[in-house]
Amino acid sequence: MARVRNEPSEPSELKLSVDRGSPVPLYFQLSQQLEAAIEQGRLLPGTLLGNEIELANRLGLSRPTVRQAIQALVDKGLLVRRRGVGTQVVHSQIRRPLELSSLYDDLEAAGQRPATRLLDIGLVPAPAEVAAALGVGEGEEVRRVERLRLTHGEPIARMRNYLPRELLDPSPQDLEFTGLYRLMRAAGTTLHSARQSIGARAATAEEAELLAEPAGAPLLTMERTAFDDTGRAVEYGSHLYRASRYAFELQLLIRP
Repeated sequence: MARVRNEPSEPSELKLSVDRGSPVPLYFQLSQQLEAAIEQGRLLPGTLLGNEIELANRLGLSRPTVRQAIQALVDKGLLVRRRGVGTQVVHSQIRRPLELSSLYDDLEAAGQRPATRLLDIGLVPAPAEVAAALGVGEGEEVRRVERLRLTHGEPIARMRNYLPRELLDPSPQDLEFTGLYRLMRAAGTTLHSARQSIGARAATAEEAELLAEPAGAPLLTMERTAFDDTGRAVEYGSHLYRASRYAFELQLLIRP
């Protein structure tokens, strides 16, 4: 099995093995070991795996078995085949629990090195959907913040948030170096609950360019209204996530 170590490894240094007596298919055993090495940071993004023949010879496996293992990880978005380059490790998909938390905080806690590019900030007339969510009059001024969230220098989400005008007046520097919910809490807002809906749609040409995806690529959508401990709506967010790099996780309970 792949050994546990604190520093990244070269592909040739990974201790990989398969159990031919196991009912688990050989390709799956190999793909699981490679996936664990990627998830644990022992194979870093950008690492080249080498050719299939070399790996097959080292493990005593057939080339089709190795190809199938690699294809399984390509399908998961953990590896990519680049013409003239070879098979390369990419960033693993970000999995985020469905709870009232900041994407920035979640990424930071997962060691994903979040960064923010501020796209827009200012006061705008509240559109009908925003006014209804925040409980203000349509056309009343609200604060709009639009950001691009990145991890390891790669874009993963475009986030558009609307706040009651008087709630918070963050500086561009604040928004580029920390999360919005962290700023809200520091200003005295106690976040209590949220109402949220999740969907999916195809990326427009503009969105695709911003998120480094091809036009028409699938995007996850999320609309959220957050409330403070008095029941007041304090934020309405409309976010887009790259489906190739992002997933929501839910915990389901069985009713007795």
